[in-house]
Amino acid sequence: VQLVESGGGPVQAGGFLQLSCVASTFIFSSCAMAWYRQAPGKERELVSDIRLRTRTTTYADSVKGRFTISRDDAKNTLYLQMNSLKTDDTALYSCAACRTPTSYNYWGQGTQVTVSS
Repeated sequence: VQLVESGGGPVQAGGFLQLSCVASTFIFSSCAMAWYRQAPGKERELVSDIRLRTRTTTYADSVKGRFTISRDDAKNTLYLQMNSLKTDDTALYSCAACRTPTSYNYWGQGTQVTVSS
């Protein structure tokens, strides 16, 4: 198993959660990484990504100003800090690593985030 997510769960609207994704040393030291999410009946969407060397980040418009992506090299861990959660944020969140022209090579199993009003 290359990527393992944790930190999801139920939360009330306005609350916060921090997701974590532990990766193998090879992957974490070699690759850009990202968080995706997929809500029931919807297509998977890119939430945020972070480059390896420049640490440049991008965010979906729907989460800008509320979510923060980061990576801890010492722990081989990718994080997604999610604040001011909304019911629309309810989804299965997955981390991905090693970017390709159209996607990523490695995927985690996902962690469920459920935001209630």
